Amino acid sequence: MSTLKQTLESIRPADRSLAPAIQAHLDDLTKPQGSLGRLEELALRYGLATGTTKPGPATCRIYCFAGDHGVAEEGVSAFPKEVTPQMVFNMLAGGAAVNVFSRHAGVDLKIVDMGVDTEFPETPGLLSHKVARGTANLAKGPAMSLAQTTQALETGIALAALAASEGVTLLGTGEMGIANTTPATALFAAFLGLAPADITGRGTGVDDARLKHKIAVIERGLAVNKAALADPLATLAALGGFEIAGITGLVLGAAARKIPVVVDGFISTAGALAAVRLSPAAADYLFFSHLSEEAGHRIIMNTLGIKPILDLGMRLGEGTGAALAMTLINAALKMSTEMATFSSAKVSGKGE
Repeated sequence: MSTLKQTLESIRPADRSLAPAIQAHLDDLTKPQGSLGRLEELALRYGLATGTTKPGPATCRIYCFAGDHGVAEEGVSAFPKEVTPQMVFNMLAGGAAVNVFSRHAGVDLKIVDMGVDTEFPETPGLLSHKVARGTANLAKGPAMSLAQTTQALETGIALAALAASEGVTLLGTGEMGIANTTPATALFAAFLGLAPADITGRGTGVDDARLKHKIAVIERGLAVNKAALADPLATLAALGGFEIAGITGLVLGAAARKIPVVVDGFISTAGALAAVRLSPAAADYLFFSHLSEEAGHRIIMNTLGIKPILDLGMRLGEGTGAALAMTLINAALKMSTEMATFSSAKVSGKGE
């Protein structure tokens, strides 16, 4: 049995029978019931995902997946694809926003080369899992073969297994890849039946003319790959990217091991959505970190019925939103484990 198939068969929905016990503990904390709002919801959701009624603080890791895209040749980005390896080197040197926020949050950050069009030297902090030096152009045919897609998925699954073996209990996603808002938008359009014109954003900051062109490129990609769009794996292969598929695999591998995943922004949401299409039960293990300022993310979140944790006007990617949201999830878990309870602190509850 393949690793992908075995992983898909291993994913089970979170055990909701634990909800009353978790909620009873949260309600017994020395505060009015519900007074800590969504922090209580985060603690409950984490407990259900991990199968623990009183989970302690999480050990956190973000995998930032990097890859290049053939569709960049269509001129859909304001930046050249050379920026992808340049930003990878910046991350490895500790100078990117995700490095800053990860250090702030106490998060272990790993950079993963899934398909950058550069041969990197062996560098501390870089995990080399290159499938190829960039995808094909999705506007002309499938971005990836099914074999390449499976390889990328199984890399993400293996990284989730590695994290589990090293004691990580909360994973986060990040990505870097010039032009990757184009495949992400195409995936949203295919999976959710949304019109590209309604959800396509400016990405790295394209002007009005290039935005119109970007929409046309996505529409062309959907048309040329139409035959593949009835199947989630084939859809991911046709329209996705190596780093997006890596995120998909990470979500699947984590869900199979009951490790929650904090999804970063627009691009990471596409990878997470592909995972849920492959295994609906994977949705029980997802936290959506923030509402991206990228046009369309609000529509996508509303379509999925999701309220992200943060709304800070961010649209950088890299894992920046995931790192910040992890601080709040850990605050919620510390609340659950470190606060006194009415029953233990001799504090009178409501009506006593």
